[in-house]
This record gives sequence, C-alpha cells and structure tokens, in this order.
Amino acid sequence: MKAAVNTRYGSPDVIQIREVPKPTLRRGEVLIKVHATTVSRTDCGQLRAHPFFIRLITGLVRPRRTILGTDFSGEIEAVGEGVVSFTPGDRVFGLTPGGYGGHAEYLSLPEDGPIAAMPSGLGFDDVVVGEGAWYADTYLQAFGLGPGHNILIYGASGAIGAAAVQLAKYYGAEVTAVVAAPHVGLARSLGADRVIDFTAEDFTKIGDKFDFVMDAVGKTTFFRCRKVMKPEGVFAAADLGPHNQNVLLLLWAAVTRSKRIIFPLPKARKGFVEFLRERLEAGEFRAVIDRKYPLEGIVEAYRYVETGKKTGIVVIQLTPNDGTTQG
Repeated sequence: MKAAVNTRYGSPDVIQIREVPKPTLRRGEVLIKVHATTVSRTDCGQLRAHPFFIRLITGLVRPRRTILGTDFSGEIEAVGEGVVSFTPGDRVFGLTPGGYGGHAEYLSLPEDGPIAAMPSGLGFDDVVVGEGAWYADTYLQAFGLGPGHNILIYGASGAIGAAAVQLAKYYGAEVTAVVAAPHVGLARSLGADRVIDFTAEDFTKIGDKFDFVMDAVGKTTFFRCRKVMKPEGVFAAADLGPHNQNVLLLLWAAVTRSKRIIFPLPKARKGFVEFLRERLEAGEFRAVIDRKYPLEGIVEAYRYVETGKKTGIVVIQLTPNDGTTQG
C-alpha cells in the first residue's frame, strides 16, 4: 500500500510516498481502506519534533512510528476473528490511537477503538473532523460548560476553534468568537453569538467578563486573557503558546494549585466518536474544509498548514472519486 512516510524529523521535505506492507489483521481488529484523512498542526509538530521534549515520547533520534495522521474515514475492507460490530463494506470514521497511521491507504484498528459508522448523507471528506472536535470537547468538558455560562474562544476559525464554537453552542453556552476579519462571517455561521475581529478591536477591552476563555490556537496568553475573565473564570489553551510559555504556566498552576488554568489531556474514546456522529447526523456540527490534496500532494499540504493560516481542516483524499464530496 502507499503511505506518507517520515523516517526522520524535519521539514515537510522529509516526507516520502512509499510502498509499505499492508497492516496485518489480528483478532478483534478491522482493516480499513482509508478514503480521507487530514494534515493538522499536531502532525506538523510531530514531524519536526517541536518542541524538542516531545522526542521523549516519539523517539529521541528518529521517529519510532513513521506514518502520521489522526483523522480517517473509509470503508471496512476485512474483519478479524471475533469482530461483531462491523462487516466488510461498512463506511466508518474515527481517530487513530496515538495520532499515527492515518496517512496511508490502509489502517487497522481494534473493533472497540475510536471508530464509528459514518453519518448518513455525508461524504468521506465531511467527517474527518475528529481531532479538532476531540481537543475542543476535552476542554469544554473540563470547563464543565453548560447553559448559563459564557465563553470566549480565541482563534475560532481553526480546526479546534471552529469545533469549539459549535460544541459550546450545543452545550447551551453563550459564545464570543475572536477571529481575523476574513473569518467573521464563518464564526457567525457556526453559531457564535458575538464575533470580534481582532485586527480591528482589542478583545480585552470589550468590557465583558467570561466564565471561560479558550485559546484554540496558542497565540495569546493567560496574562492577557485574565483581563476578560470573571474572578472565578478559567483559562485553557490548546497549544504551548508564545515561546512555549504555557509549559511554565502549567507548572506554576500545579505548584500554586490554581484552578484558573487548566490543560486537560485528550484521550481518544469510542464514546466520543459516537457522540460526534450523532452531532453530525443531527446537523449540529459540520466540517469547515479549507483545502483538499491528493496523497501525492501531502508535502504541499504540510507546508500550507505550517503557515498557520488554515481555516478549519486540510483534507487528504486517498480515493477522491469513491463517494467523497468535492469542494
């Protein structure tokens, strides 16, 4: 099978499209023919091993696992002994445990892993939204977000931010989205009650106070955001922040036992993918697709994501003519 392989850390230029062995199917597993996946900021970080300390997990000298990719959608090609939930031909989507394996023509996963039947009426490109939604929901759940709360989401046009706006509205909160001028209309279409163009207005001077502030892109700081937080307000960031300062902030919060700063770790769960399927099927959540590339164009996809200018998700189509929607 073809796969995007990186045997060393570095820029997108280290990625090569190679023929590699198809996964061996084991008891309790399903083999998936991948139709679509994504390139995300997480993939870019793992590719470059940035910051350096992530090599303690991914491999000190070179990557232990050489095929990246968290999101996937596709069809069940075969099932292992004992599998009862899926049959060949089923259309499925989900998350790869650990964020590896999606950038390939085939993928094997445990039957009870983070995988679910695709929502009816949607194409393969429309459902590779799991990673952004997964991160967003982890933070919203950690906040305890619900009716009566208000939340400010900084960077509400990326994969995590766009997901956070939609899920926060589903949970019944009042949402203020902070985006650049070109994305004001998008944030409104996703359900934001108020949208602030940060290129024209300083969001810290709007006069409102929030129960929760979420930095979905890692480009602002707690010290700036606390100006708009209520006395018991809580801040969370989905990245390391400018100059990786959120690492130190996390240590400070642990030492002082501060409850105003949280950095919950997402964990891929089957239950979450089922939850996401329900939201997609009910029309309460939708994909925001920026660009689409074939597998052979994945290096260019990485380069584009690294610019930090993407909106929503960047899709990699492995089988563009097999039922995927075209944008």
